[in-house]
This record gives sequence, C-alpha cells and structure tokens, in this order.
Amino acid sequence: MTWETAELEGGPADGTRIRVTGRPKVLQVTVDCPVEEGAPEVSVVAVSVYRRKVGPLPLRYGWDGASP
Repeated sequence: MTWETAELEGGPADGTRIRVTGRPKVLQVTVDCPVEEGAPEVSVVAVSVYRRKVGPLPLRYGWDGASP
C-alpha cells in the first residue's frame, strides 16, 4: 500500500493536506455543526465533496460546490 500526499482546493477544507492511497476519484469531507439547545441527542455534519483534478503532481482535489 503506497500513500501519497494530496492537497484540497476550495471549500471548507481549502489548503488542507491529506494522505490517500489508490488515488480515489472523490473524497468526502465532513464538518461538525453546532446544535441549538433542546436537541442533545442530535448531531449534524455538513458534507463537502472534493473531486480529483487531472494534471501534474502534486495530487490535488477540487471542491465541488454543486454536490449535495
């Protein structure tokens, strides 16, 4: 298993560097959202999708703002 460093571009994780294996086409990033009082058993996360960019190294993934 070979790991390689990739950089996320745009969106909430802009500039974040991660390690991936197998060059996945799509990555999903989640961010916890605060919940108002009165719903302690509920947790909410915002989901962002990043798609692998074609081009020279370093490996990069760009934010897909149109994805749910």
